[in-house]
Amino acid sequence: MAYIKEAESEPRIYGYTRTATTVLTHFMCFSFTVFIAVLSRPGTSLFSWHPFFMTLAFSFFMTEAILLFSPHGSLAQKFPHKTKGRAHWILQCLCVTCAVLGLAAIVYNKHLNGKPHFTSWHGLLGLLTVCVVGLQSVAALPLIYHSLAKGWSLAKLKRYHAASGLVTYLLGSGSLFLGLSSAWFTASVGEYTWYLSALCTALNALVIMNQVSRAYTAKKRLQS
Repeated sequence: MAYIKEAESEPRIYGYTRTATTVLTHFMCFSFTVFIAVLSRPGTSLFSWHPFFMTLAFSFFMTEAILLFSPHGSLAQKFPHKTKGRAHWILQCLCVTCAVLGLAAIVYNKHLNGKPHFTSWHGLLGLLTVCVVGLQSVAALPLIYHSLAKGWSLAKLKRYHAASGLVTYLLGSGSLFLGLSSAWFTASVGEYTWYLSALCTALNALVIMNQVSRAYTAKKRLQS
């Protein structure tokens, strides 16, 4: 009997843990975005818009867009999948808009100051990420408007979209992480704040990786 109770309690414990982790991720992505907004003070300079928009894009909008489909702690838990899909695409469009504005701010700022463009790993990865996230959002249109997916299985498109979306999210997280090593950020925060910021970025990426991988592992089990 004890063994049966333990076996029954394990999924419940795991469920509680994943719910707590998802709630923590909501809190971390929001708190980190607010922290960067306070630190950069958008509007005080042209450069200040760059960290603000990029963090808003990849730490907040993109994270929340993926967490919509989380079975544990989604803010749209009771809504149908179609509604979640539309909300996901809207958040991704906001992500792309903020990313393009953030890229434009740093490019124009460097142009005004006569500095070379995309000379660091942060700059190169950031440019790549903005291009990829734009393509990812356009490629998702057949999932919303099924008439565009002629000759393609929607199930296969969803798998490709999830896999490429995870890669895009990891690119965005990597770009944010490299941004934490920039001269501006390291000069603005102390050592402990830097490690805490890096931890938030890494933990968010781990939670998203776990969510996507578990979702498609479960689907393969059901299909087998």
